[in-house]
Amino acid sequence: MPRVQLSLSVDIERTPRVVQLEGIFDVPEAKRRTVDFDFDVPIEERDWQIGLIVGPSGAGKSVCARHLFGDAIVSGYDWHPKRSVVDCFDVPSVNDATAALSSVGFSSPPSWMKPFHVLSNGEQFRATLARALVDPRPLVVIDEFTSVVDRQVAKVGSFAVSKAVRKSDKRFVAVSCHDDIAEWLQPDWVLQPHVGAFEWRSQRRRPDVAVEIVRVDRSAWRWFAPHHYLSADLHRAARCFVGLIDGAPAAFAAVLPFPHAKRTNFSSLSRVVVLPDYQGLGLGAYAFTEAIARITAANGRVLFTHPSHPALVRVWARSKLWAMNSAPGFAGKLGASGFEHLSKTQATRRRVAHFRWCGGAWPEPERNEASRRLWA
Repeated sequence: MPRVQLSLSVDIERTPRVVQLEGIFDVPEAKRRTVDFDFDVPIEERDWQIGLIVGPSGAGKSVCARHLFGDAIVSGYDWHPKRSVVDCFDVPSVNDATAALSSVGFSSPPSWMKPFHVLSNGEQFRATLARALVDPRPLVVIDEFTSVVDRQVAKVGSFAVSKAVRKSDKRFVAVSCHDDIAEWLQPDWVLQPHVGAFEWRSQRRRPDVAVEIVRVDRSAWRWFAPHHYLSADLHRAARCFVGLIDGAPAAFAAVLPFPHAKRTNFSSLSRVVVLPDYQGLGLGAYAFTEAIARITAANGRVLFTHPSHPALVRVWARSKLWAMNSAPGFAGKLGASGFEHLSKTQATRRRVAHFRWCGGAWPEPERNEASRRLWA
């Protein structure tokens, strides 16, 4: 059984100011300060994938992590000062790099093409997590986990990395001074060195996140346009919706009429954007887009969408709520719906899949009535 037995000492030079401090604060006179750690860490008793070492600053977290895991500790990765983020991943293909980035909630192709040093703190945090996931070592320990990002990014990022690690055969340990991430990271064990406490945890459901959907003017698009992976343009006929979390904008969707020679009730989900701080919660692929689809269906319309983002295509291809009319291709028909061949459009220069919503409207009549008011 691993055991932490450490004695950390430091010599104190008793300068005049140190002597003054001893007198002012009644600190015992000493030429050496020592901190001892002596406790068991029974991580070999069970199978596990995620661990958390947590405690206040100066609690000995990093020292204990080095003692337990040695060379597995990562304080950061080397990033080329000029090349894009995706160029810094030592993986066989760009698809592997983008899959790793998407898995930790960093799903912004425009930002993928930037050098690491120009990214925001939150984006750098997620890019580092993505590098950790493709790190060839079977165990990766991230020191100062979430220490440089705000608490919203920390929680969502912790949840995203937890999902990604659980889908792999990798082990991951976070070293952090913030205990608010525990319910989002869902570790198998938690170690608190400052009190010598170790506990096994069972996996639990992450905290619920309430999303309020509101109809907005198209001018709201300006807050989301920089984060969209295609054009920053928005059609003037778009019906626009924003998802709010705790009153703050988190996601945007635009729905357009879809022209057809015989049908007048076709619509297209033309824009879906989730702000970086909220990527990883599943808003873009699940909760938010499904709510928009149910609002559209409650108003008697058939909703289509044409994503080229690989992560969205993968998710919706597995979903029972979306029917794939055609697989990703540079141009194609929308199957039985009778749409014209998509030629001479941007779809001919990127791989596009075509889906139709088949999940229906809300099952509750009152929610459908609210949807009709929201749509009007």
